[in-house]
Amino acid sequence: MRGAASSPPLRRDLALISSLIQPGSRVLDLGCGDGALLRHLMGRRGCTGSGVEIDPEAVLTAVRAGVPVIELDIDQDLDRFGDQSYDAVVLSRTLQAVRRPREVLLEMIRIAPRVIVSMPNFAYWRNRLRLLAGHAPVSKDLPHSWFDSPNVHFGSLDDLERLFADLELQVMRCLPLAASGRPSLWPSRTRNWVAGAALYELTAVLVSPPEVRGGGQ
Repeated sequence: MRGAASSPPLRRDLALISSLIQPGSRVLDLGCGDGALLRHLMGRRGCTGSGVEIDPEAVLTAVRAGVPVIELDIDQDLDRFGDQSYDAVVLSRTLQAVRRPREVLLEMIRIAPRVIVSMPNFAYWRNRLRLLAGHAPVSKDLPHSWFDSPNVHFGSLDDLERLFADLELQVMRCLPLAASGRPSLWPSRTRNWVAGAALYELTAVLVSPPEVRGGGQ
């Protein structure tokens, strides 16, 4: 069996996620696929943790590579993880494929104080042009044809950020991504047009305690 320490180079967006995770962290990677990110974190950054994946073939590939992965349904089974039982939870390019994104995000912030989410941007300008031409978008970030896509939600980055606000999740960092997987060089305010995807680092909004007022009745 090949050990986790011999991890190959990461995909660019996964390398960015890795850079946001502190060495030695306990990490839960949801929709982890073949476990490439966790394998890298375990071998190069001294992290521990586990992955969650529903595809049995991907689970088998990860386990053979020495990565601890559990076969679970993200939509149904996150209540199996205890409150604040990890330091960070990752959901990479998977939120658009779950059926209950709101509930999944709330479960993630329950499980760990820091949440890292990436999602393709359906409002990317090339996707808009393809829709204007009468066709469903297909791109590096949306590689599937309409009839075999795992995606069940079609949101923009603006839509996603509104959802974060509704759930009282604070965006600590936003990295708009170009089609290459590298951070976009365009101004951040244009991300809903020019970014094929984006990566967010989130935490729960801290609510101040109610003001205590003195004085008699």
